[in-house]
Amino acid sequence: MPIPVIIDCDPGHDDVFALWLATGNPQIDLRAVTTVSGNGYLKYTTLNARIALSVAGVEGVPVAAGAAKPLQRELTPADWIHGENALGGPELPAPTVPEDPRSAVQLIADTLRAADEPVTLIPTGPLTNIATFLMAHPELHDKVREIIWMGGSTGRGNVGAYPEFNAWVDPEAADYVVRSGLPLTMVGLNISHQALITEDVIERIGAVGNATGAFGVELLRFFCNSYNEVEGMMEGPLHDPITVAIAIDRAVASIQRAHVDVETKGAFTSGATCVDLHDMLGKEKNVDVAITLDVDRFWNLVVDAVAELD
Repeated sequence: MPIPVIIDCDPGHDDVFALWLATGNPQIDLRAVTTVSGNGYLKYTTLNARIALSVAGVEGVPVAAGAAKPLQRELTPADWIHGENALGGPELPAPTVPEDPRSAVQLIADTLRAADEPVTLIPTGPLTNIATFLMAHPELHDKVREIIWMGGSTGRGNVGAYPEFNAWVDPEAADYVVRSGLPLTMVGLNISHQALITEDVIERIGAVGNATGAFGVELLRFFCNSYNEVEGMMEGPLHDPITVAIAIDRAVASIQRAHVDVETKGAFTSGATCVDLHDMLGKEKNVDVAITLDVDRFWNLVVDAVAELD
């Protein structure tokens, strides 16, 4: 049976591929999409989610806008990577998928109430919406099967030496979700930097021959160019779809259970995920941490999903 899923995202080039993997793989039943400010301002991320589904020919999945800013901070969008509209590169078509009038939190709550089994939440951006939902609806916590989050890192950061962007944007939200007690898998930079967008990957996606693949190639070219300019990486990392791949096939990643804290106050480390892989603290192991990626298996899932779309 397909796994019921809600994706909470801030598209973003890599979020688009997460949406496509979820809609193009038969093992995922995408029940709803919610958007949050992060890679771009909310007006852009919501529009981009609708465009991503429209390009792929996806219908019937509601898309609702959520938090326009972090819980306690001002937003700094990642325009240095994703462009001003958060989806730089291709000419963006007008979406055919409408925006649901409900808030993201309301859509999550309604979807969970309507589900006859627990639902997996897959956030691929800052955790503002997820934290807000968990605060507002404790009665629905048991309707959450698990949370698979793209965020954090066991080592390096990408907005400083240690903080990863999604955790750095709203560390208070990340801290709340990590401490919520719900099953949580963290997909950090340590694994996402193994999902490099090689020329072979781009050619495989282009060779699919559909509109989704052609649009995807334009996204990947821009994304890699941004990473080359900013970090000197000619092959950018496609972070977000790893979350969906783990939901589909947990064997796509090796996973280690560990204690994780989120730093909220450090002058140089605010937003850092402190991952105790060696059990130095002796604290409860509260997070499943994705460590290594089966790269071939991952890219096969992505390419196969794109091939199933329009």
